[in-house]
Amino acid sequence: MLTDTPGLHHVTGIVGDAQEAIEFYAGVLGLRLVTQTVNYEDILQHHLYFGDAAGSPRTVLTQFPDPHADPGRRGKPQVASVSFVVPADALEFWQTRLENHDITVEGPSERFDERVLQFEDPVGTTLEFVAGPSSAPGSDLDAGIEPWTAGPVPEASAVRGLHGVSLLSVNPYSTASTLETLGFDHEAEYENRIRYGASGPRATAIDILDREAPFGREGPGTLHHVAVRVDSEDDLYEWHDLFDDRDYNVSRVKDRHFFHSLYVREPGGVLFELATETDGVAASGETGGPGESLYLPDRFEADRDLIESQLPELTAPAGAALER
Repeated sequence: MLTDTPGLHHVTGIVGDAQEAIEFYAGVLGLRLVTQTVNYEDILQHHLYFGDAAGSPRTVLTQFPDPHADPGRRGKPQVASVSFVVPADALEFWQTRLENHDITVEGPSERFDERVLQFEDPVGTTLEFVAGPSSAPGSDLDAGIEPWTAGPVPEASAVRGLHGVSLLSVNPYSTASTLETLGFDHEAEYENRIRYGASGPRATAIDILDREAPFGREGPGTLHHVAVRVDSEDDLYEWHDLFDDRDYNVSRVKDRHFFHSLYVREPGGVLFELATETDGVAASGETGGPGESLYLPDRFEADRDLIESQLPELTAPAGAALER
């Protein structure tokens, strides 16, 4: 029998320049560059993983850099924004830090029982910092999560992983049905936002935005998909059959090296990934430490010279070149 998902696994977006993404997500937000690898569908482009110290599921935001793509446009059907948990008393720190980096900040605003800062990355991806009951002293804020403390952000204010995502759907009722199938429950409504929550302790919130919006266009500044957690590869095959029986657009089960997954485009148009639980994408065995060198699965290793010749050389936020 299929088990309800406990929440989000990771979120993936599209940016333009890989170096600019590292400067922002690692240099400004203080996330760890957990792994630099390649897009398995296009091995001549980077795929960057940012997260906590271990790259744990429920903390990871990944980015596909595509320097030649036209800018994306937010709209339906897309993941409209991604939010991160920060300690309850850290919003003032983050507002000051972001503004000192010339980043426009909206808020803090009140939403449900949370306080929220909203801002954008350099290519226009909508991001949020959320502080609420789950990030108050004595809560499960750090349950299973080790914030990255070797970066530029002090531990007391460091990001504690994902909080959730907001969705723009062409059919909110169908998207809600998909969430319920995955194990999310309707929790609350606020203005034009309908919240669904999973059962886990972190990265459990998915909001459907019931509002008018233009049709989106995939490209830098947009979020490509949201992934939710499943226990095992065997579960993926069961989920595949369930979605296939319901005539959803569902992929085969894929080996993503750090985990196995499948993709499903639900009737509301939003792309979901179902991904297996792991100890973290940093537990990949590469030499030089996570994120410090280009990691390639064995099946691509024979093409390393070609791949490295086509990829831009990247530099760590502190100014040290990352190993090739």
